[in-house]
Amino acid sequence: MIVFQLSCGNAHSFEGWFASSDDYADQQARGLLACPVCENAAVTKAPMAPAVPAKANRTSADGRAALANRSWPPEVREAVQALAMAQAKALERSEWVGDRFAEDVRSMHYGEIEEKQVHGRASRDDALALLKEGIAVAPLLIPVAPPEELN
Repeated sequence: MIVFQLSCGNAHSFEGWFASSDDYADQQARGLLACPVCENAAVTKAPMAPAVPAKANRTSADGRAALANRSWPPEVREAVQALAMAQAKALERSEWVGDRFAEDVRSMHYGEIEEKQVHGRASRDDALALLKEGIAVAPLLIPVAPPEELN
């Protein structure tokens, strides 16, 4: 099995498991691929780092890959679609700041720069430090691909 990081035309990022690269190409050519969030069929492989296997004595609690290829019950699919649409609408008014996220929101909180809606990347430690400082931050519930990583 091979795992590809995929992205749809609406910039949703998700994983797909395939028997081989040829299997991915075949499914894409036959129109069998669709985003599990919005059902957009404009699915492409996203840039990704090579997989490095974990040590044999470690297991992963990450179940995202298993969810990507499962059929969701209609009510779950509708709820996720509604959430994705609401998040996309909110992000239209937000500026992508990338890895400057923690620095920028801290500067806004302390009045050093003008406040505006932003989204970006922050490590777990940075996010916890912001919360301890009383700065309200929250993770995006539906992953999005950074603009520079879109095809």
